[in-house]
Amino acid sequence: MCLQEVRALAVELPREFLAATAGLHLTLDPASAKGRNGVAILSREAPLAVRTGIGAAEFAGHGRYVEVDLPGLTVASLYLPKGQAGTPKQEEKDRFLAALAEHLGKTVADGREMVVAGDFNIAPAEADIRAWRNNLAHSGFLPHERAWLADLCASGWQDTVRALHPGVDGPYTWWSYRGRAFDNDAGWRIDHVLATPGLAPVEARVERASSYDSRWSDHAPVTVRFGS
Repeated sequence: MCLQEVRALAVELPREFLAATAGLHLTLDPASAKGRNGVAILSREAPLAVRTGIGAAEFAGHGRYVEVDLPGLTVASLYLPKGQAGTPKQEEKDRFLAALAEHLGKTVADGREMVVAGDFNIAPAEADIRAWRNNLAHSGFLPHERAWLADLCASGWQDTVRALHPGVDGPYTWWSYRGRAFDNDAGWRIDHVLATPGLAPVEARVERASSYDSRWSDHAPVTVRFGS
């Protein structure tokens, strides 16, 4: 299980969370800035190795990327910067994208099987955002961002949800709290589970809440099951 926006140090995790995850191994990478970002991985087996960050000094301590080696598999939890078109925030996001592509490219070259799951803050195509015409100039749907994700998939990574749901709109994973976006399913598919080619996804679903009032986040979990 890959978590993003944990926003807590290990000593700050709620007792309810610790009780619910008892027996699992928690790998947490909090941000150095209190109350910001933070990514984590819960696994049944203890990690053989843990690595944080994407190799770029600029983003050290940002709590945006952690990966663990498990028997025969590497798993990473990612919280990619949101960005804002035409501002330094977008420039920062673009630098993160470049560093992440280099990091993941080394994984493919090494031949390791790997899953990267989390909030990519990028909708890959028109089918991945309901109001795509209104968002052509907005971060998360900028042409160069979508090209970055397309290039990543072309380099050997598979978009597991789209592979199992071809030719359909969505399934969306994020809906604004404003207006009736959730009720009208006017969402974005920005939470992804990418996997190396040797892993075979056999089921993928978005755990969308049954109603606006029962939502626990503006995002919904993405669940992917892999088979042999």
